[in-house]
Amino acid sequence: MSLQTPEAPQQGPPARTNPKADARAAKAYAKAMRPWYKKKRFLLPLGLVLLMVAVSLGSSGSGDNDGTGGTSGASSNDGGGGASGASNEKPAAQEEPAAQEEPAAQEEPAAEEEPEMTSGQENALQSGQSYIDMSGFSKAGLIGQLSSSAGEGFSKADATFAANNVDADWNEEAVESAQSYLDMSSFSKAGLIQQLSSAAGEKFTPAQARYAVSKVY
Repeated sequence: MSLQTPEAPQQGPPARTNPKADARAAKAYAKAMRPWYKKKRFLLPLGLVLLMVAVSLGSSGSGDNDGTGGTSGASSNDGGGGASGASNEKPAAQEEPAAQEEPAAQEEPAAEEEPEMTSGQENALQSGQSYIDMSGFSKAGLIGQLSSSAGEGFSKADATFAANNVDADWNEEAVESAQSYLDMSSFSKAGLIQQLSSAAGEKFTPAQARYAVSKVY
């Protein structure tokens, strides 16, 4: 007797697939296979925690800045800053008094030019200087010697000009004349003063005569 193998059941037509259902299933599978830290139920609480920590740190930082920073700013502005500001302020430059104008330099008067001498004045001056160099003469005696007809015969004006301009110290001229009288003769003080100051004598002034006698006696 032959054994008959059972016939395989006939497969029915393939089941139709639903694309949308397949997509949802794939999405659900992918979602289920994500790591835990990528899942939304973990991300939301974690994000909230991080946000709270950031807010807390931000508020504490700003509080510190408002406290210490504000105090420091106030102290620096009120204390050191104020002093520094006061010290840094330079006093207004005092206006220097306007330079006093120096008075214009006074012009020195031009040296007076000596008037040119006439020939009579020049000759009288030369002659008078010669008398002074030779012997003791008073001013009046020199004028008389230069202007007299027995002397040089110059005009009274030229003789006076010469007596005013000769190089002579009339006190010393009186001393020289007094010494000449004492060398020639003996005189008392009073007599010598009389001889030196009289119109008939040397015609020195009384003061010049007394000076001369005080020197030779």
